[in-house]
Amino acid sequence: MLTFVIKILIILPCFIKADDEKFFYLPDDLKIGISSSSYQTEGAWNLSDKSPSIWDVYTHSNIDMIQDKSNGDIAADTYHKYKEDIQLMKKAGFNHFRLSLSWARILPTGFADKVSQDGVQYYKNVLDELHANNIEPIVTIYHFDHPDALEKVSGWLNETMVEAFADYARFVFSEFGSRVKVWTTINAPTFLCNYGYGSGTSAPGLQMPGVGPYICVHNMLKAHARAYRIYDEEFRKTQHGQVGVVVSCGHFFPINKNDTESPDIAYQYECGWFAHPVFSNKGDYPSIMRKRIDENSKLQGYPKSRLPVFSSEWIKYIRGTYDYLGLNHYSSNMVDSVEKDEQTGWYDDSGIIQSVNDSWPSIGSGMKTVPHGFSGLLRKIKEEYNNPIVYVMENGVADYGHKLNIIDFERVNFYYSYMKEMILAITRDGCNVKKYTIWSFLDSFEWGRGYTERYGIVYVNFTDPNRSRTPRQSYYWLKYINNKRNLLSLEEFNNQ
Repeated sequence: MLTFVIKILIILPCFIKADDEKFFYLPDDLKIGISSSSYQTEGAWNLSDKSPSIWDVYTHSNIDMIQDKSNGDIAADTYHKYKEDIQLMKKAGFNHFRLSLSWARILPTGFADKVSQDGVQYYKNVLDELHANNIEPIVTIYHFDHPDALEKVSGWLNETMVEAFADYARFVFSEFGSRVKVWTTINAPTFLCNYGYGSGTSAPGLQMPGVGPYICVHNMLKAHARAYRIYDEEFRKTQHGQVGVVVSCGHFFPINKNDTESPDIAYQYECGWFAHPVFSNKGDYPSIMRKRIDENSKLQGYPKSRLPVFSSEWIKYIRGTYDYLGLNHYSSNMVDSVEKDEQTGWYDDSGIIQSVNDSWPSIGSGMKTVPHGFSGLLRKIKEEYNNPIVYVMENGVADYGHKLNIIDFERVNFYYSYMKEMILAITRDGCNVKKYTIWSFLDSFEWGRGYTERYGIVYVNFTDPNRSRTPRQSYYWLKYINNKRNLLSLEEFNNQ
């Protein structure tokens, strides 16, 4: 099959024209990697003594909430096929692989009273296999899938979750720290909090808009800081690793070209909500969030703000808990301000309405391609947080359908245009980006979209009991980029 695909690439017509004749060279210290997460790919949902996670329960109990009524019971079956996958990563020359741990596979009750030795050994095997093939593991401790046992006591709405997570983090630092030098505490906290505890369209499926997300993020900020401080005080001297957190951020352009306020407010509500307490010099929530949510809460009759308040001790404890800023970025939006209504307050708590620009090209998944938004976001992060080290942990694009779509020229063009903007942000603007990570390595269970969206540079046949893999054109394009360190358009690549 691999030979067949290579032959296709040689004769493929040039769908995309290069916008110039320059060869873009990747900076020497920029590392290119690939990513996945536990629930989305592992399968083996009830193997050994693993307990159900919130996503196991959610997909089994809310089948109509998943677009194709699927689940992650088997997924891509990386639990059994990780060696095959790591060989594909090695052949493509990826520097690192970002994976996540399943809390329920390691500590089935959510606490350290019961340890799954099978679960611990599984991850040790994966990490050892990565090292044997010269691929750096980047390990996310929590990627949306805590044990359902913890959700029975309200999960992230309960402050006891902070210490449960801290104990879990201490355990994995102890067990895997000799094998891991880059840790992520929590992936995209605001995503889980908004959809899991706000709209209810993701696990655990609670509908508490305007309240649940703020409590959830508040506790996640404390949990992240606890994990970072534990590593800093108990493990850093012997393990010499890095700890960060991953925020999911879009970029924002004003509908009215002279409007500089709306894009900043939109940024603070989406990205600054979690990033400002950790990465800013001042700490705490962005002042615009505090002001407007306080005002809305009062108008709505709440005795206190729906946005919780940190003590001065917690502000200090959370501030500066990073060795790098992890970034997930996919697309951008247009924004405009809505005036405050004296009766109902600020629209959507922010006073900002978002839309898309119809002139931006759409791609297979319906998402807009806005590469200059990526470089704009990187510059914004540089300005906001004194140019921190940035590890891009997710950037990618999906196509629809179950067909064997190997010639994914739209995906290649997406990566080319976004990587080009990233390189310009580094070389021209001085942004401190050190890692760029593709989402995703394999086709995966994409949460509420199930398997209807395919992000993988490797196609997975989910109707095959063996979950056969077929590398797409984007895999071979990235293999070339990794080996030659030249950023080529599809046309240039096909002419090689």
